[in-house]
Amino acid sequence: MIEYEDLRRANAPYMAEALSALQEVVQRGQYILGQNVVAFEEEFAYACQAPHCVGVGSGFDALSLSLRACELEPGAEVIVPSNTYIATILSILHNQLVPTLVEPDIATYNIDPARIEAAVGPRTRAVCVVHLYGKCCDMEPICAVVARHGLRLIEDCAQAHGALCHGRPAGTFGDLGAFSFYPTKNLGALGDAGAVITGSAERAHTVKTLRNYGSSQKYLNEKVGVNSRLDELQAAFLRVKLRHLGSINRHKRRLAAVYFEMLKDDFVAPSRDPDFVDVHHIFNVRHARRDALREFLLSNGVRTEVHYPVPPHRQEALRHVIAGEFPISEEIHATTVSLPISTCHSEDDIRGVCEAMNRF
Repeated sequence: MIEYEDLRRANAPYMAEALSALQEVVQRGQYILGQNVVAFEEEFAYACQAPHCVGVGSGFDALSLSLRACELEPGAEVIVPSNTYIATILSILHNQLVPTLVEPDIATYNIDPARIEAAVGPRTRAVCVVHLYGKCCDMEPICAVVARHGLRLIEDCAQAHGALCHGRPAGTFGDLGAFSFYPTKNLGALGDAGAVITGSAERAHTVKTLRNYGSSQKYLNEKVGVNSRLDELQAAFLRVKLRHLGSINRHKRRLAAVYFEMLKDDFVAPSRDPDFVDVHHIFNVRHARRDALREFLLSNGVRTEVHYPVPPHRQEALRHVIAGEFPISEEIHATTVSLPISTCHSEDDIRGVCEAMNRF
């Protein structure tokens, strides 16, 4: 069986180094906001070519605290893609803000820059883009719209560690970039973890204060904050994994190249652009008979996933929040299937997946 993901095997190459780092943390005895968190923040900021990084407890918290740092008034509208994972929209709602859904480009699955300006209204204060599946959004026209209307720009980089747009890393175009280190990400922790990058020292200080009960000095609380501190053990593991992120991304691109070379035209493959470096957190294809394809592949020893089966506007939790029809999002969610593309897979594994798919 070719599993969709096997985290034990995927992390195996780094575990000897990681266990040594984790043991050092345990023996040192400082488990909250210790030297590994500080070091990881510095190293991840350097890797992202960003001046500042703040480690937080999860990708959701990275989004939520990024929005908090923008100091938007309650009821302000935030433009967000209609096909994102629900966490992006929930982070908006938890800040007493209003999500305005905009359809994606059917070729890239990222928010369509041409549709953003039409969605800007008198209450619009920010745009939250999502670099879905490991491909950067087309940031030049998006930044132009944001500048024209004086909006804040937040980047959801949960799936885009190391992705580039015109040579510039994901997360460095906006006011803040929010990252998730959920275990399946290219830079995945051993549990929940996240980070915020920014070019603003003031916003970095705000996020750092908010993550620690609103306190920048022990027992003195200047803001109504939360408990969202990057765990010292997770930071130690992420420091190890970060040193290998380049090779992880290159491996995924090699696997993606096999898919691009071997898959028949029956499947709608991800778009490619020489000005973008994709990191393929997810390799998705689309097919009109998606569910039948998945059953066929499973019967032929290949597990797949769907990212995501239900669009946000169809979720029960958002039934009274989001109005309107989103046909492009509907089509993507009804036809997309995610194929194996992990560091636990070899090129021969991917050839086997392609052979099975081409027999469908």
